Amino acid sequence: MSRDKKVLLAGLLMRAGYEVTGVFMCLGRAGKGKGAPKGCCSTEDARDAKEVAARLGIRYYVLNFQRELEEIIEYFVCEYRRARTPNPCIMCNTNMKFGKLWEYARASGIDFIATGHHARVQEIDGQRRLCRGVDGLKDQSYSLFGIGREMLEKMVLPVGDYTKGQIRELAVRMKLGVQDKDESQEICFVKDDDYAELVAERAPEICRVGKVVDTQGKELGEHEGVFRYTIGQRRGLRIALGEPAYVVRLDATSNTVVLGSREELRQKRLEATGGRWLIKPEPQESFEAMVQIRYNHGGAAGIVTPRADEEGKISRAVVEFAAPVSAITPGQAAVFYEDDMVVGGGWIEKGY
Repeated sequence: MSRDKKVLLAGLLMRAGYEVTGVFMCLGRAGKGKGAPKGCCSTEDARDAKEVAARLGIRYYVLNFQRELEEIIEYFVCEYRRARTPNPCIMCNTNMKFGKLWEYARASGIDFIATGHHARVQEIDGQRRLCRGVDGLKDQSYSLFGIGREMLEKMVLPVGDYTKGQIRELAVRMKLGVQDKDESQEICFVKDDDYAELVAERAPEICRVGKVVDTQGKELGEHEGVFRYTIGQRRGLRIALGEPAYVVRLDATSNTVVLGSREELRQKRLEATGGRWLIKPEPQESFEAMVQIRYNHGGAAGIVTPRADEEGKISRAVVEFAAPVSAITPGQAAVFYEDDMVVGGGWIEKGY
């Protein structure tokens, strides 16, 4: 979160009557090898947080989350080992910001946890519901699907009620001196936005030459590691086919990258596991939803069919889209929306 956003978030909370305590998640020392934090949890960000707290006259604490960050990085690398494309931001929100951080807050007698995520929590039909933020271009509800129903009772998301323009006007009106800055969209622990360097260092065993083939199995060339590719990728393939080609499948077992046409990239169904439902009771029957399959995806209409796992828990789902969608990517999340409300979601296992 940028310095300006911290000031604004704290200002909005104080204006609403909350007694605010600032907490910074320390994720490690700057420059400590691959995976050293930057961006939202960097050393510069820590200085900003301290200055903001002093300026507003609020309590401020630093918590050591180095071990929790290491768990996120290990998940990140393990997903690439499996030829999947991870989403560490969702894991961070679920396990750290609304997991370990909430545990600390609760143990310290703090009633609510507030963040600058652009999303909303609204009371609808007697339930607290997670909803898209007012500014659709800034919406971050997708990355919050894993928090769980109980967390909705304890979270405050004041920024999601405003558009970018309204936020700017509020800052001027509240005399916060907030400037309009763009925030980094990079992963905080990936140096220079080069995830492959981090993965190669931590999992050298998967840096193996393998085959690049088409959907009929014809060999087209070689690659230097399946983890360097993602579903839907077109650039950087280093193979000339005379027509546009895309990565349509990755196989960790055979160490193979499969290329195909734009049409071969499109699929009608997906299966998701590790489901979380943000409504009660949890759905038992099929329902219509808009399904978002990655952060910058606008969503596609489909039928979601909940399914029980081996223990009888409704933690799986099959989605059948009204029309084929492009680049269904294992490892990413599929999040189900009813209008602007998040019904639930899960992790994509496969598309077909």
